[in-house]
Amino acid sequence: MIVFLLHLAGAAALLIWAVRLIRTGVERAFMTRLRLILRRSEDRPVIAAVSGAGAAMLLQSSTAVALIVAGFTVSGSLAAPAGLALVLGADLGSAVAAQILLVRAGWLVPMLLLAGALLFLRGDSRTVRQTGRIVIGLALVFVSIDMIRDATAPLQDSAIVAMLIAHLDADPLSAFVLGAVAAYAVHSSLAAVLMFATFVAAGVLPVMAGVALVLGANLGGAVIPFVLTLSMPPPARRVALANLLLRGGGAALALLAVVLAAPDLTLLATAAHQQVIIVHMLFNLCLVLAGLALAAPATRLATAIVPDDQPRPTLGPVSALDPKALDEPEHALACAGREALRMGEQVAAMLTPSLSLYETWNAGVAASILQAEDDVDLMHFEIKMFIARLQEGRLSPEQSRRAMDLVTIANNLEDAGDKISTNMIDMARRMREQALRFSSDGWRDLEDFHDCVLSNTQLALGIMVSRDTEVARQLIEEKDRVRQVEQDLQARHLDRLRQGGSDSIETSNLHQETIRALKQVNTALSSVAYPIAEEAGDLLSSRLAAPENGDTVSQEKKPSTREAKA
Repeated sequence: MIVFLLHLAGAAALLIWAVRLIRTGVERAFMTRLRLILRRSEDRPVIAAVSGAGAAMLLQSSTAVALIVAGFTVSGSLAAPAGLALVLGADLGSAVAAQILLVRAGWLVPMLLLAGALLFLRGDSRTVRQTGRIVIGLALVFVSIDMIRDATAPLQDSAIVAMLIAHLDADPLSAFVLGAVAAYAVHSSLAAVLMFATFVAAGVLPVMAGVALVLGANLGGAVIPFVLTLSMPPPARRVALANLLLRGGGAALALLAVVLAAPDLTLLATAAHQQVIIVHMLFNLCLVLAGLALAAPATRLATAIVPDDQPRPTLGPVSALDPKALDEPEHALACAGREALRMGEQVAAMLTPSLSLYETWNAGVAASILQAEDDVDLMHFEIKMFIARLQEGRLSPEQSRRAMDLVTIANNLEDAGDKISTNMIDMARRMREQALRFSSDGWRDLEDFHDCVLSNTQLALGIMVSRDTEVARQLIEEKDRVRQVEQDLQARHLDRLRQGGSDSIETSNLHQETIRALKQVNTALSSVAYPIAEEAGDLLSSRLAAPENGDTVSQEKKPSTREAKA
């Protein structure tokens, strides 16, 4: 029994990890383009659902799409009904992905492993290498499914398992709850559905028990983003709650319908596991069709349940800078790093709603951004003073370098906050006072650029915690890409001026200054990646080192962080 459980647990772990491997590859290679496609589908619900489905199939996760959409709603760039359409489409995409991943072909796994390894090891760009990661992940999904089939084969002769399965078959509600718990436990409804379908294919589970488990996994899959957004602002929580009401409630109703109607599922397919997967896809297809009609009332209900936060007294910020730690350099540097992270989070909170003020002025939001800038200035000053006091003691060369890197990061974060609170708020106020509006094309360009900088901000915050070399390299590459995007947007703006559009002419300076401010914010936030890339040897004097066999380490002399930034 211990050997069996070990084999089954290992196979399940490989499946979960392989799905995550695919998602990581897509996020690192295509996330910016995915975010752009998702946000631009706002005005067309059907297109939004299709976009959500495609994104979920690529990311192998409807939860990842739900969290992206939650971020859009918080920044004000996406309305709640459109966000719900995207999330429901993502649920359908996850179901379709399950069907694709259950394909069996003996020649497919070695071919995918070979192709993926070649792309990852020999690729000369991040996109190619991450595509190799995705292909390897697909191969490992197929391997894990075969391992689950092999591990569960002996269960068909177990009397104890037969009793348990008989109970699940006779009690669909228990199977439904078990499916929800399993999906939440692995934080992936896709992985849970694949496991249940594999159990059915191996003859361990009867079809009806598999259907109940899969419907329960849909409930669990809707609970995951709801829980993950509980600490986010109300707009994000509303989309996740509306999805939970529709998907979770729909799954319960579907289970009731299946139990009462007892349909002949052999009409759908001859193979038992295919019957389960087709029920899963049909449920999510019906959910999308119903959800598009019910998106507005569902979001209104979610708004009634999750109203806007009421102002409440705060206890005030708690500094991470502990004076008692100054006698222990490592502890003190960790404290300064935590304070710099808090500073970065404050800057991200300022950036998120800043662009929405251009279209709809909100004095309360503007005041909050200005207050946050005061907090950022204070943290900046205290970090510098803390590091100065730390340097009065004995530091190793490595500790001295890290201390100066933290000061540089704090300087850049303060500069980013200043660009938001001074430049962008001032321009938004001028838009309101002069009753100006950007052209539709110009506003769309600004929204796209703002979202690109927001995405890089999240990368920067993640790097400050993880110090991941690969992600640091990605952020530096994104900085170069943002420079090119800024040039393209300026050229597009000049084209609109040549065409003589009155909106473009009236807002020309504001448009160009906003793009420039956002680029400067992106440059400042990207600074967090340089010390990590420099430490790994990934920086040349003027550009990133070219990867060699998937390894990013350069043999050339490393420049200092300041030289690299110059």
